[in-house]
Amino acid sequence: MLHRLRRNRRDGSPDGASETYLIVGLGNPGRRYERTRHNAGFMAVERLYEILPSGTSRSRFQAEMIETRDGERRVVLAKPQTFMNESGIAVSQVARWYKVPRDRLLVIYDELDLPFGTIRMRANGSAGGHNGVQSVIDHLHTQDFARLRIGISRPKAGSTVPYVLAQFSSDEQRTLPEIIDRAASAALLWLREGATVAMNEYNRRPAPPAAAKPTSPEANRSDKPQ
Repeated sequence: MLHRLRRNRRDGSPDGASETYLIVGLGNPGRRYERTRHNAGFMAVERLYEILPSGTSRSRFQAEMIETRDGERRVVLAKPQTFMNESGIAVSQVARWYKVPRDRLLVIYDELDLPFGTIRMRANGSAGGHNGVQSVIDHLHTQDFARLRIGISRPKAGSTVPYVLAQFSSDEQRTLPEIIDRAASAALLWLREGATVAMNEYNRRPAPPAAAKPTSPEANRSDKPQ
């Protein structure tokens, strides 16, 4: 049976002297969206579940969470269950509960404007058209948090909505495990050494050979499932 977290008597939040780091993967909840391009952030966090020691799981603040450790650091891995466009609701509540400052928050998500297989770390910045990240910015009232983008490429033509909500092509799926492993490794380097070290290590690495892009239509981006 999973143990209960000890709580501070004054406000109910978890106590302990360790600094808490929050790593959030963005995606859409439910079986319908499992393994879709838009859930690349979920996949990276799930890989971290496997790499880091077993921890305490909980569903709270409209998020699925695992509280674990990496050495002396307390690490919270979270997957918002709000659907992509409202991710900031869950992220802001979890960050507030664990008293996570913005420099100990990492958000992982899919990126249409990066070639498939490319990963990029940034220390801060705008949403770049990603509705889930914009929601996080809106609810945190700041752009000053790290983010890790996983390239999924744009479709060759037509609307991006069915494209991001579809599963990766068979060609892409062959290299996807390696890409998710690299994203998880980049997240761990951020955790242990900071954003600058992670950027220097992973932003300069070439992407693996791109898989053939499926022929899907393209239009204005919308992250909300229909």
